[in-house]
Amino acid sequence: MPEEPVGPDPADRPAPVGRPDAAPTGAAATGIHGPIPDRTTVAWGPVAVFIAIAYGLGWLVMLPLHLGENGLNTVGAWLPVILPVLLMFTPAIAALIVTFTMKRPGKNRLRDLGIWPLQPWKRTVGVTLAAFVGMWLLLLALPFLTAAVGLVKLDLQDYSMAARMIPPGTPMDPALLAWLQILAAPLNALIVILIPALGEEIGWRGWLLPRLRPLGVWPALILSGAIWGVWHAPITLLGHNYGLYDLRGVGLMTIFCILMGSLLGFLRLRTGSVWPAVFAHASLNASAGALILLGDAEHPPNMILAGPAGVPMWAALAVILAVLAATGQFRKEGQLAGRPPAPTPPGPPASPSPTV
Repeated sequence: MPEEPVGPDPADRPAPVGRPDAAPTGAAATGIHGPIPDRTTVAWGPVAVFIAIAYGLGWLVMLPLHLGENGLNTVGAWLPVILPVLLMFTPAIAALIVTFTMKRPGKNRLRDLGIWPLQPWKRTVGVTLAAFVGMWLLLLALPFLTAAVGLVKLDLQDYSMAARMIPPGTPMDPALLAWLQILAAPLNALIVILIPALGEEIGWRGWLLPRLRPLGVWPALILSGAIWGVWHAPITLLGHNYGLYDLRGVGLMTIFCILMGSLLGFLRLRTGSVWPAVFAHASLNASAGALILLGDAEHPPNMILAGPAGVPMWAALAVILAVLAATGQFRKEGQLAGRPPAPTPPGPPASPSPTV
């Protein structure tokens, strides 16, 4: 396979004297593996291989459900539970394959994927916590906001949708079931969903987004989000999220993924770390059932108009992205591997230390 061009850690490259923001030239432009590559263009070869592997593995994992008669609705079977979880690891597998086969050996693989180090760690941890809690609060508020505009009817008296989930003869209050699951969603995210979410985010925001970043911030966010959305086709075509079994569902999921991917991608670019996106993704998946738990069984929600990946969520994400853009947040980026640090204005020469 052709190798992905890569140079040494930008922090290890000396800048010419008197020009701290200048690109290295001459001897300074030669790294331990030869000339430092041009990072202003996209290496489309590795990107294409990554997409092919992620898509191919995704279809391979979900194929048994497509060959079966009931797909995700198979009752009493483990495949509809296990295979979607395994699907979430395929982007990480693709990223690791490309990283280890198309890149020369180096010391920055963890940094390439945004896993380590956390720099600056206080900002990264703060953004991660805000993203995790904020996503949970957004998914909790969404059913009430959707009901307020008449797109869904909630049942906060009998909790009839939650009651349907209780096995016959089980003495449990549907209201207690609903709110226990909703309030325990953050714990579920940390214990159950965090590792599968890491499997996705290592691929999409950890590996792919920085490789597309030379296109510009918004083109990279939109393109990576669209690729992420189409990757969901093996499960979306089984009726996941929208109850549609044709390309309409894939199109709707792609719109959602462009918007959600832009927000998760912002977290990656803002901090230089993949962890804020990982925790936000885990919180999203853990909290997505709030609408079902609070819904009215006699008036089941239209998942396109009211679901967690439907139109109200699109609108909420669009508002959040617009606010971030209007306040200039997309112009602030953390250090991504392979990209030179932001220019630092030269200051006055330091005064010599007094000799003691």
